[in-house]
Formats: sequence, structure tokens, C-alpha cells
Amino acid sequence: MQTVPTSSWFSRAVIHIWPHRWFLLALLALIGFGGWLSVRALLGPEVVVEQVKRGNLIKTVVASGHFETPYRVEIGSQMIGIVQEVLVDEGQMVKAGQALVKLDAREVNAAVVQAQGALAQAQARIRQLNELTLPAAKASLAQAQASLIDAQNTFDRTSSLFKSGFSPNAALDDAQKNLDVAKAQVRNAELQVFTASPGGSDFVVAETQVNQARANLEAAESRLTYTVISAPRDGVLISRNVEQGSVVQPGKALLVLAPDGVSQLVIEVDEKNLGLIELGQKAIASADAFPDQKFDAVISYINPGIDIARASVEVKLNVKAPPAFLRQDMTVSVDIEVGRRNNSLIATTRSVHDVQTDKPWVLLVSNGRAVQHPVKIGLRGQSDVDIIDGLNEGDLIVPSLSGVVSGQRLRPVTP
Repeated sequence: MQTVPTSSWFSRAVIHIWPHRWFLLALLALIGFGGWLSVRALLGPEVVVEQVKRGNLIKTVVASGHFETPYRVEIGSQMIGIVQEVLVDEGQMVKAGQALVKLDAREVNAAVVQAQGALAQAQARIRQLNELTLPAAKASLAQAQASLIDAQNTFDRTSSLFKSGFSPNAALDDAQKNLDVAKAQVRNAELQVFTASPGGSDFVVAETQVNQARANLEAAESRLTYTVISAPRDGVLISRNVEQGSVVQPGKALLVLAPDGVSQLVIEVDEKNLGLIELGQKAIASADAFPDQKFDAVISYINPGIDIARASVEVKLNVKAPPAFLRQDMTVSVDIEVGRRNNSLIATTRSVHDVQTDKPWVLLVSNGRAVQHPVKIGLRGQSDVDIIDGLNEGDLIVPSLSGVVSGQRLRPVTP
């Protein structure tokens, strides 16, 4: 018996098969595809599923708004004047008492000098009364009193002689007249002393002139302080509407100051979330210009009214330590924490069917099939829900938009 070499046999087989190679390849591909369909039919398609995990679930209300101080201070002039110098720029930090704007003070300085002169003149009048008028009036009073004593003695002697018949009637009349004149002179001297003394009319008039001159000086000095417009408190100048040479007048705001202290966020919350928010709730905020830099805020005010046009309610949040990058009226986004469950079972909202009803359910992967399974949910977050009952940690559930129906076989694939 003759043995055929293997290489020869293989060569002859290739020669016979080669003309039919494409048919054979197509046949093999068809057999493979049929096998794949058989496996898919038996085991089901691959489906990306989600795993129930344990963690902390935080429910938030998201809103947007802007940053501002609780109030703003408009700074203006208290007098009409011409701006001599503007000492600050918009956006500058200022301290209480810092000079911001200077006005032309020449006219006011002249008024101060004039008031100082009037006060000095009135005070000199007081000194004149004390040092000259009153001593002179007292001396005149003493002289008048001495004259009165002398006139009284003369009258007494003349009266005695008249009664004894040794003095004529004319002498007695002269003595009486001199006595009356002396009394009148004493009364006049007493009046002069009184008017020049504290409480007297001349002294009161002089004091009134001093007080009036002092008031005029204080008013002039006060107006002089108005020529320098200063910051009423610490803060940031957010607006400037004055330049050198401008004519300013009371009632016109030249600068707007945002005072330092507690700042706030003003946001608009959707009316449907009104029942979820309350005073004192904490929030995390970020400026749209700096989304990665978060800062804390606390709800301090909820408007009692509803904006009917936007179906929203105005909410204010205090920011005790605003970051340096915040600017007035800067747009911010706020996440208000309205609920929290620590160490809870968490499933994504997209994997729970009928989540808004009282009978929610999921497609639970069990023995290679998707099985409809009821669950009980608690807190609902933006993208996750809290599973109170019905699932265990590590369970696989099918997303609702996967197209899988209850009872269908599948091959779960975790992301």
C-alpha cells in the first residue's frame, strides 16, 4: 500500500477548495452569526445596568440670582459748590472718615474769618462791661449815695431851723429840691450798676451777641467741613458720578457706597419649591464667573408675596464671609439643602418607574432576567432617590429608558 504524503494531500485539498473560498467564508460567517443569535436568544442582550449603593443623599433646590449688600449708601454734597478734587475711583475700598471729594472752600473760609471777628467783638463787649462800665457805674453809685447823705443832712438842719423860725421857707424848699435830686441820682446810678451787672439788660444783650456770634461761627465752621465729602463707613465705591470742576448741589448722589458687613444673595425660587425652603437652611453658592469656588450661605428672608409673572418667590441668603472675587450684582447659582439622609440606599431617579406615584417599582436583575419589583422611596434628590424598602445594597436594576421589559432575559453590564 502506497502512503500519500500529508503535504501533498493538503495541497490537493487547497486546490479543490480554493475556487469556493468565498462561499465557505460566507457559510462560516453565517454559522457564527447564527450561533451569536442563539446565545443572545438564550442569554439575552447586554444591557448597561445600575447598582444600588449606600451613601449620603442630599436634596437641594437650585436657583440663580445675584450678589449684593443689604443696602447701599448714596453720598452727596450738603452744599452748592465747585469740585476742586476727586480723591477716589470707582471700585476702590474706603474707610470711614476717608476724604472722597474736595470742594472749593474759599468763600466758606472767608465766612469763618468773618464769624470769628464778630465773636471776638461780642466777647470784647462783655469784657468792656466787666472791666469798665460796671466799675464806673459802681463809682457813680457811691458818689450819688454820698451826695444823698449830704443832701439829707442839709434838709434835716434846714427843717429844724424852719420849725424854730430861724430859717426862711425858701431855704427849706431848696434843701428839699437838693434832696430829691440826690435821690434821683442814686436811683439812676443803681440802674446803671444793675444793667452792667450779670443779669442786667446791657449784660444780657452782650451775652446774646456773644452766643449769636458763636453760633454763626459754628455754622460757618460746619459749612467748612461740608467742603470735604467723606465716607460715612467702610465699604466699596460701586458708582462715581462726579469729576473735577463739576458744580454739585444737595440732593444729587455723587458716589454710591456698598458698606462692609454681612452681604447677601438675592435669588428667585420656583413657586413649586416654596414648601421645601425655610429660614435658616444652609446653601452652597458659586459665582457663574468662578464656578469652581464655592462659598456658604444661609436663608435669611423669604418674600411673603409671589411674583405672578415669573411664578417665583424672592429669597435672600446671608453670606458672612463673601470671597474677595464677588462683585456687586454678580450672577450666582445657589444649591439650597432642603433634606438629607445619611448612609441610605441610593438608586438613580432614571431607574425607578412611576416615581411620582404611591407605587413606584424597578426592574430588578434576578437570575438573568429583568423582574418588576416594587420599592418604597423616601427622600428624592435631583438625580437620586432614597430606597427605604424593596432593595439591598449591590442589587442591579435596569434604567427605565433601556427598552427592557419585565421578564426579558439580559446580560447585565455595569458601567
